[in-house]
Amino acid sequence: MSDLMPRPPFDPELTPFLDALDARGPFTLTTEMLPRMRGLDTTEEALDERLRSRGFERRSLTVPGHLGEPITLALIQRIGRTRPTAAVYTIHGGGMMFGHHLGNLDSYDDWLLDDHDVVLVSVDYRLAPEYPDPYPVEDCYAGLVWVEAHADELGIDPGRIVIAGQSAGAGLAAGTALLARDRRGPALFGQILVSPMLDDRDATVSTMQIDGVGVADRQMTRFGWDAYLGPRRAGEDVSISAAPARATDLAGLPRTYIDCGSAEVFRDETVAYASAMWAAGGDAELHVWPGAFHGFTSMVPSAAISRTAIAALADWTRRLLGTPAGEVALPGAS
Repeated sequence: MSDLMPRPPFDPELTPFLDALDARGPFTLTTEMLPRMRGLDTTEEALDERLRSRGFERRSLTVPGHLGEPITLALIQRIGRTRPTAAVYTIHGGGMMFGHHLGNLDSYDDWLLDDHDVVLVSVDYRLAPEYPDPYPVEDCYAGLVWVEAHADELGIDPGRIVIAGQSAGAGLAAGTALLARDRRGPALFGQILVSPMLDDRDATVSTMQIDGVGVADRQMTRFGWDAYLGPRRAGEDVSISAAPARATDLAGLPRTYIDCGSAEVFRDETVAYASAMWAAGGDAELHVWPGAFHGFTSMVPSAAISRTAIAALADWTRRLLGTPAGEVALPGAS
């Protein structure tokens, strides 16, 4: 990091985690590492057993993705559920290049499955660089369209579908929401964008501040965008669904929760996206968590700032899902 570009300090409770990372030595992501980073850290059998022990079940469906090619959706719901309910359509992170559609479930089960009787849908979109833009976002959109079209048989209220993602998954969620708006596709009830990866242009202050420090720094982010867009990165031929920060009009988007850390690489593009939603008359709740690095809530969940962030998202979700479709909760309403 340049001495001319100071950065906000990290939260003291989060610093030991970063110190432990630093002690391992420099980390440089390479293409050869990707296959290992795409696996689950458990078995599907163990995952299913954990879900069953808490009263939930999982099933997998094969549905048409981009160009009609097959992709997988995982559906998780309460065992014995009988009435139509809201659905949360989740998109995993991993820089567009790695991660697993079952590996992100821990991010949602406590405050969605336990607190709300929702159907959780996780999409197994295809990954760059083997499948560059537009495959990932088009797979996500195709899966969303299928879910809405089959809402009755899935026991889902088609008017209460929320899209959610973290990191690159949040960027894909934002891109999918833009496609749904522009193609007059599914009318999303809300969107949750946690530390979203939105801007391929590598030109914000926060990208320069978080360079060689923290988690998901500038080098890793550029590697991901290069895998996703190839030589088009930072050029003129990039769609708003691929890099939502390029959108000039964010009108017509669903009610949105969006957050980031003050000491993470995606900070400025996150703040700018929320500001652009407000400029277009949209409803966005923005949080910038002081001293937080990328992914802090999952990496150091016991820290006070992590618990506060998790609680804020859970509170927003309670307010959203407690509001019938087409209605807005009034201040002070319970």
